Amino acid sequence: MTSQPPAAKTRRWSLVDAGALAAVLLAAGGVVWSPKLSSAVAQATGGVVPVTVMVDVRGIPVADPTGLIEAARAEGKVAIVIRNQPHGSVGIERIQQLQRRLVAVQPDGSVVTAADPSGRDFSNLDARFVLKAQGRRASGGVVFGNQTVKVGAPIEIEGEGYRVNGTVTGITVQGS
Repeated sequence: MTSQPPAAKTRRWSLVDAGALAAVLLAAGGVVWSPKLSSAVAQATGGVVPVTVMVDVRGIPVADPTGLIEAARAEGKVAIVIRNQPHGSVGIERIQQLQRRLVAVQPDGSVVTAADPSGRDFSNLDARFVLKAQGRRASGGVVFGNQTVKVGAPIEIEGEGYRVNGTVTGITVQGS
């Protein structure tokens, strides 16, 4: 009786093995191309610069607009929501209270403006939030909070006791 050495077994790949390998490769690809990683790489390479974004909030009914502005200043930061996607919090550089103006055209063609007298009767929030964060210039605009923003884009600002809708009215990139 001669004993033969066991034959070397070759590994065969099944459909389950191929599926598991594909899942691992997709997960690795997601990590490599994730927005947080790409922003970390942009910060390390100097591609990220300070960005100032001005957001105007107009006509929001508030019981105490001045108190809300002071509370926001005290917090020093707001959470931003762009296109219904939360994008973290950014610092408040300043908040400027805006005053509504009425415009009237006179019979001689001149234009006269005056402060809106209904502001005393109805307390509405009209303010410009100047937000400061890190961003980068992209082909489609400025990336702010991992989302491309442009003048005219709607943006939500959320603080401790409020959440208001506003519109981007100005963008300044440092070094531009």
